Amino acid sequence: MLTLSRDTLPARLVPRGIDSHKGDFGSVGLLGGAPGMTGAALLAGRAALQCGAGRVYIGALDERLAVDPLCPELMIVAAESLPALPRPACLIVGPGMGHSSSARRVLSKALQVEHALLLDADALNLIAGDSKLMVALQARPDSTVLTPHPGEAARLLGVGSDEIQSDRPGAIRKLVELTGATVVLKGHATLIMHPGQPVWRNSSGNPAMAAPGMGDVLSGIIAALIAQGLTVEHATLLGVWLHGQAGDTAVAAMGGCRVLTASEVSLAARQVLAGL
Repeated sequence: MLTLSRDTLPARLVPRGIDSHKGDFGSVGLLGGAPGMTGAALLAGRAALQCGAGRVYIGALDERLAVDPLCPELMIVAAESLPALPRPACLIVGPGMGHSSSARRVLSKALQVEHALLLDADALNLIAGDSKLMVALQARPDSTVLTPHPGEAARLLGVGSDEIQSDRPGAIRKLVELTGATVVLKGHATLIMHPGQPVWRNSSGNPAMAAPGMGDVLSGIIAALIAQGLTVEHATLLGVWLHGQAGDTAVAAMGGCRVLTASEVSLAARQVLAGL
């Protein structure tokens, strides 16, 4: 098993040219944000913007969501009206998505996109309970990233979460074999594995990050790095380390604290990324 740290990061973003414009830094799209859960979609979208994506679109299942007052740069439309993303691109599906028929419909369509796809949260739960969606995932020719926590991993593998936690390296290998995707198994010392590659164990992060919305922020960070031109393999490794290091930086800036908010980690990630 390889250890992921600042010194072992396989890639970093190159400096921006003096004549850069937003079109140089790709697009992130997001499908999620059902009624009562729009915050998850906003957290992921904000993180993608704060970590450098050129354009970020949110396809919200709650059609009452018209604008994010804290981050009006986000372009918000109805989920089924999300436009095709200018390349390079990454589509996130799942944050705050719920389990409705509309959610399943947009997920089924998203599994057909011909660019990078990141599946999190309810997208994983829907796939775990639907063999047709699983087959569509397995058949994808384009890069896919799954970011399950232990409960979601357990549902995908049809086991209990205790079994996942008792052998996390074995669990992530089974998930990669099942899906053919890059997998991020979240939790203490998050594990990352790409098909045909060794398992990486992350060294950054702390218990103050055990708070709502952290996974949404991680999804946004990884997608932003993909949109800016990193390979899925490199973006996933850098994104996981960056997310944890942002938590470490935020705790240090506060002189130590018991709990962080996901929004604080998102802002700190921008600071850490600048330092690289």
